[in-house]
Amino acid sequence: MKYHKLNQQLFIRNRARFKEQVKPNSIAIFHSNDEHPWNGDSHHTFKQNSDLFWLTGISQEDTILVLAPDNPVAEMREALFIKRTNETMVIWNGHKHTLEEAREISGITSIFWKDEFEAKVHPCINYSFHIYLNLNENDRAVIHTPYKDLRVAREMRERYPLHYFERAAPILHRLRSIKSDLELELMRVAVDISSKMFRRLLGFVKPGVMEYEVEAEIIHEFIRNRANGHSFHPIVASGKNACILHYVDNNGPCRDGELLLIDSGADYANYASDMTRTIPVNGRFTPRQKAVYNAVLRVMRGAQALLKPGVFLMEYHKQVGELMEKELVDLGLITLSDIQKQNPSWPAYKKYFMHGTSHFLGIDVHDVGMRYEPMQAGMTFSCEPGIYIQEEGIGIRIENEMLITKDGSLDLMSHIPVEADEIEQLMNS
Repeated sequence: MKYHKLNQQLFIRNRARFKEQVKPNSIAIFHSNDEHPWNGDSHHTFKQNSDLFWLTGISQEDTILVLAPDNPVAEMREALFIKRTNETMVIWNGHKHTLEEAREISGITSIFWKDEFEAKVHPCINYSFHIYLNLNENDRAVIHTPYKDLRVAREMRERYPLHYFERAAPILHRLRSIKSDLELELMRVAVDISSKMFRRLLGFVKPGVMEYEVEAEIIHEFIRNRANGHSFHPIVASGKNACILHYVDNNGPCRDGELLLIDSGADYANYASDMTRTIPVNGRFTPRQKAVYNAVLRVMRGAQALLKPGVFLMEYHKQVGELMEKELVDLGLITLSDIQKQNPSWPAYKKYFMHGTSHFLGIDVHDVGMRYEPMQAGMTFSCEPGIYIQEEGIGIRIENEMLITKDGSLDLMSHIPVEADEIEQLMNS
């Protein structure tokens, strides 16, 4: 791992919060993600299962967590199983956690080798009435392969058909959406890395550089500040490319007079930052570009004020749309007649602002959360309105991270340049 050692109390408390929610005589089993083949004998970079990491702090593959709080065998109330290492493995693949290292990271006393799992856990399952298993229930997930958790669930239901099976995901979604102080510390580190990256770009971007050169500057700053890497594939979109919402080719030139939209995030200790900035390639906005930019910024400020406890996400999106309507009318992009005749299921403003304004943030850049329940203090959201005018080759999005507090919301990126005049000043200094 590149990041600094984490406080094991984070994971001890997370497990305690989860165990408070399970039914009596239950066992919960969590597996690490698969290692995915790339080609031949190569694999994609391993990324830990977010729930397993949230509960243990272990980023290593071939890991299993067992929580059985009512089990009569004390060592099995919290047990972690990790890959057994040997000299040959160390020579070829490097160091893997020792039992003591896994104990120090997770705060779990009972650490075993993974090849001991079957013998130790089978009696625990027999003692239990309820088996909690985990699946990827992120609302945004579109999965076509039988991933590890899904295979395990099928195998367990076949082997233990008389047990009651329970979903761990609804419990974890509610718990993970409320960030502890220790989690917020990690998220702030990721935010600060994004801040350093953006300031680097303000001194680098100029007419003639390629989008992929900007991407290289981003990852350079991330890695040198101990990030694991990107929290998602970065969008580096100049000119008309910025009107493609999920543009990831990043292979075009940054031309004089165009805008450059950069949507990127650092993964620090498996916690994601997510920030979008739009800057003028030559260091100066045109009057039209600045008018559109300031309209987006006003919508973002208005949306930030709407984020507070008790608000429902779906209603919030509608309210932000109303803010955007006024700006688009003032910019001459839609008319009051367009609004009066609009299809309620696809309002007129959607022609130029077609995506949502906020999503949950945390370990995943599109983190889990209960989107049909009211916002609560401790939740973190993106705030990212945008205006995309394909006919003018203008795409502008501005995105900051927001923390819901009991009094409203707090902008975690308020220290990162966002005003048009400040961006121009920094690019020309």
